[in-house]
Amino acid sequence: MPKLTFDQTVKDIKSLKIQGAENIAIAAVQAFALKLNETKNKAKLKKYIKQLKEARATEPALKNALDYCFANFEKEPKIVQHVLAQFKDSRPSISQNGADLIKSGMKVFTHCHSSTVERILIEAKRQGKKFTVYNTETRPRYQGRITATKLAKAGLKVTHFVDSAGRSVIRDCNLFLIGCDSITRSGKVINKIGTESMFDAANEEKVPVYVCTNSWKFDTDSTHKQDTKIEQRSPKEVWEKAPKNVTIYNPAFEKIDLAKTNGVITELGVIKPKKLARKIKKTYPYIFKK
Repeated sequence: MPKLTFDQTVKDIKSLKIQGAENIAIAAVQAFALKLNETKNKAKLKKYIKQLKEARATEPALKNALDYCFANFEKEPKIVQHVLAQFKDSRPSISQNGADLIKSGMKVFTHCHSSTVERILIEAKRQGKKFTVYNTETRPRYQGRITATKLAKAGLKVTHFVDSAGRSVIRDCNLFLIGCDSITRSGKVINKIGTESMFDAANEEKVPVYVCTNSWKFDTDSTHKQDTKIEQRSPKEVWEKAPKNVTIYNPAFEKIDLAKTNGVITELGVIKPKKLARKIKKTYPYIFKK
């Protein structure tokens, strides 16, 4: 498969052809590497980074990875390889930490598509655990079908349903795993629209909820006064030719209180919500602005 050009990468990130926060960050770093091979001019590189960031403004993993590349490319020639390795090397630890929570006989619920959750579930199966995954179709782009297809291909049993059936299904599940696009300093998880109602249903039914993520998705720019802006996508994704006087509301994500979760599964371990920011800052101080 040919490598994408810089412009094609920006286009594919914006159109959701490239999905998943980690995949988006990796693609952005690879695109930055193409421009880094062409020029070491900081002004030009800043312009290219701006284009990549604006393609998906709600992706801190993309931002953190690009900022780290830009801050260090002059003193560390292999900076791109170093950043890409951070994502690759963290995957086995996250998968193992998540798989440890899954037991045979469980019904595991998930919403939308997360490559991190996907790897956790496949790792649990690899360990010989027998369980069923319950997942939503995820309107309006049907990312849940990606989850169902990939897990089924890996040999897992999957029960798939429309988003509105989620609440009726979750009460019979034992565990709820989601990925995330961002975790903010103000204590919010940003994930696909529809997540919060399922969080609330899980909390009411006492189903444990865990966020599965690489720590570089922590948004160091977010504050209580200036929190992450939620992306509004094209109305045509919902209804291409809506009748006159019908306004389409199509947010891609929503914010959920991190406190509603039982923990965050990361490469650093399974961390309680209140301890997450401190742990990430101690391990990766360079992604925090001074």
